[in-house]
Amino acid sequence: MEGQIIKILSNQFIVKCDKEVVMCLIKGKFRKDKLLPLVGDKVIIDKNQKIITKILPRKTEIRRPSVSNITQGIVVASVKKPDLDTNLIDKILVELEFNNIKPLICFTKIDLLTTDEWINIQAIIDYYKKIYPVYLSSEIEEIKKVFKDEITVLTGQTGAGKSTLINRLEPSLKLHTGEISEALGRGRHTTRHAEIIDLFQGQLLDTPGFSALEFPNMLKKEVRDAFVEFKDFPCPYRDCMHIKEEDCNVKKAVSNGEIARFRYNNYLDLVKTAQEEENKFKRK
Repeated sequence: MEGQIIKILSNQFIVKCDKEVVMCLIKGKFRKDKLLPLVGDKVIIDKNQKIITKILPRKTEIRRPSVSNITQGIVVASVKKPDLDTNLIDKILVELEFNNIKPLICFTKIDLLTTDEWINIQAIIDYYKKIYPVYLSSEIEEIKKVFKDEITVLTGQTGAGKSTLINRLEPSLKLHTGEISEALGRGRHTTRHAEIIDLFQGQLLDTPGFSALEFPNMLKKEVRDAFVEFKDFPCPYRDCMHIKEEDCNVKKAVSNGEIARFRYNNYLDLVKTAQEEENKFKRK
């Protein structure tokens, strides 16, 4: 029988098969082969023995939290308390792009901004709207629609209001929300395990508190290719990194405002990090 792992508790794998839920163990061969089932895995089970016998091929995989087959990620970004962090937003967007997970963005805590602060933040939000589907946390009915036929994960800076957003979307879930630590400027980690929940004709992956999803390291060229708006400005150079090259169309687009300066600066930071990781690998 085929099913989906919706939750893992210690060595127990909770598998949903149609409308039935079966608590399963795994065969020893999985541990021997170091191939352990993940939340989100499609699996074949022996219903009578309550054992997982086969893990079906994964479409996507995230390293932390350890989950699979996610189809889209909503980057939940606070604009205040904690302050907006576009570097983290872009890091997550790049990782989602690279791993073939559809990115969306939801900005929270707009009501905390002063008029002057909103003017500055609105310019950033408007730029992201040119590239990705973008929502404000007040647009609850619109956000509900994006879940249909998708397996969705919410990610973003700790304290951005992921659990609060989920509770507004579906109050019956009653997810525990943590207070923001004024001293640290971040929220307490409030979710204890990864679990898949049916929601709005799709599924939601509720995950432990973390600042960002964790994927395997990306090469600098992979970082470049994940900045999707750069593709609108093809360069005369075949493999341009858009950093030192003269006559680079991406750099020209930054200069004339077609590509946001903050976004380009975040690109430079992420390329630098990727280069440092590549150098470490070469030295080994």
